[in-house]
Amino acid sequence: MHSLMITAPAKVNLFLGVGALRPDGYHSVTTVMHALQLADTVRLTPADDLTLSCDTDLGIPAEKNLAHRAACAFAEAFDVEVLLSIEVCKRIPSGAGLGGGSSDAAAVLAGLAHWAGLPLGHERLQRVARALGADCAFLLAEGPALMGGRGDTLVRRLRPISAHVAVVKPPQSVPTVEAYRAFDAAPAPAGDVRVVADALRGGDVGTLAAGLANNLTASSIQMVPAIGEAFAWLSDQSGVTGALMAGSGSAVFGLCGSAEDAECVARDADARGWWAAATQTRPTGVQVIDEEEAS
Repeated sequence: MHSLMITAPAKVNLFLGVGALRPDGYHSVTTVMHALQLADTVRLTPADDLTLSCDTDLGIPAEKNLAHRAACAFAEAFDVEVLLSIEVCKRIPSGAGLGGGSSDAAAVLAGLAHWAGLPLGHERLQRVARALGADCAFLLAEGPALMGGRGDTLVRRLRPISAHVAVVKPPQSVPTVEAYRAFDAAPAPAGDVRVVADALRGGDVGTLAAGLANNLTASSIQMVPAIGEAFAWLSDQSGVTGALMAGSGSAVFGLCGSAEDAECVARDADARGWWAAATQTRPTGVQVIDEEEAS
């Protein structure tokens, strides 16, 4: 065993339809997710103990970080001892709805699976990922997908689309549990997921932009009004063909006509004091780079 580097991409929900509260306390969710080139990097190195370091202070103990929890969950599920140093380099902002923590966890699972010779579709590995979160299960797998259940059950794979994206995040984060409570108090109808699924199938960015939908938006804006400000501003920018809140927020993203459009939007958002990035869609989830093999 030797060091592995894993890219851990952000994700966006091109469609998010939150449904009724289920008997297990979770909501029914229909969603279409797509990964982005914007990504954290996770390095795994064999060590004498299990440790985690992160170049960004997330305000939580290392043991509560999803990447550390993923290593522990893998050890328990496969009855093995996991001793390694986990180093996380963050580019995806936390509390944004972009799945950064879940992607880091998926990266750890992918690295451990690589060492163990397990396919990423291994049933037990997928169960571990789903237990860590719906985004983790998606990002461990290959390519965009229509997901159901709690948002963690694969309905079907979808064709990747090539699109330029500007991502903008106000400083505040969304208390997700409170946002769902606000949704339960005033549920909003979900849109039609078929519009987004068909747009991906046909590779039509214009139709995709028109079909973007997230019925959690109003609830999250109620909790964090700055999301509404960022969303309205982004929707009005030249070159943005469609905009949506990312997951439960607080980031919003816009599909752009070109890389230049996305970069211009990101620069202008940064000048307003928001975190921002220009990126594009990515056809895969987490990817393991075996540095010894690569050399």
